[in-house]
Amino acid sequence: MKLNRRKKNLFQDSSASSDIAFLLIIYFIVIAGFNINKGFLMTLPQKDSARLILKDDLLRFELDETGTLRHHGEAMDWVLAEQEIRGAIKVQPNLAVVLAIAPQAPWQRVVSFVELAQKLEVESFSFSMKDDSGGVSP
Repeated sequence: MKLNRRKKNLFQDSSASSDIAFLLIIYFIVIAGFNINKGFLMTLPQKDSARLILKDDLLRFELDETGTLRHHGEAMDWVLAEQEIRGAIKVQPNLAVVLAIAPQAPWQRVVSFVELAQKLEVESFSFSMKDDSGGVSP
């Protein structure tokens, strides 16, 4: 016995497919609003606060073009940098870590240093770009 099968034609009416397309567009626009990149969560000083930092409380690091971290002009690996910062925080509670970055430095190294400062809960952190002559630009 042969059964007659009916063919199903999906979306015979073009208005149904345009309605679904419109709803999908609305759905993706709404979903895109929930995908927020927060970046680094760091506490910034209050607008009205004034904090004095002595030169002795500055711990300076440099990041050169090759991504080498330097402290007092000598190359330093990340483990030693972490130990240096930890030790300085214990001795100087008002410590401020300063990072001077060469313009061609790999960005991932800068991010890694910022993450290190955040991990060690450094309260005062500053970074600046070095100009082409080797000085620090404002």
